[in-house]
Amino acid sequence: MWLYNDKEWIPPEDFSSDDYYGFVYLITNEQTGKMYVGKKFFWFKKTLGITKARKRRKKTLVESDWKSYFGSSKSLSEDIELDGNVHFKREIIHLCKTKGECAYMEAKEQFDRDVLLTDEYYNGFIGCKIGAPSVKGLKK
Repeated sequence: MWLYNDKEWIPPEDFSSDDYYGFVYLITNEQTGKMYVGKKFFWFKKTLGITKARKRRKKTLVESDWKSYFGSSKSLSEDIELDGNVHFKREIIHLCKTKGECAYMEAKEQFDRDVLLTDEYYNGFIGCKIGAPSVKGLKK
């Protein structure tokens, strides 16, 4: 279960990429207090093969594994494997309209929290390459 504003987050029945593309999340090991900040997309692009009716490849958006996702950190995954996932709280901290917004908000959260400078986080890497057009929806 993912929490958003301390409540279980369940997307609407007609949920699509027009609503949100992804989210920035915080996973907390409730036994140790150690955390992980990351991003996850609700959708990924899938290329369909060529058929007789279609001469070209068709790209479509498909729902990702976000409902069961527990981060990409190796050390976080090791702790989940050791303890089981019941001791891990998964929170959505930002719902994002675009892929670029996800990248920006993830990096912002990671830098604001100093995730690389403290042992309170599983994060071992911050990677980002973000252009201004990707975050124009965030401008005030």
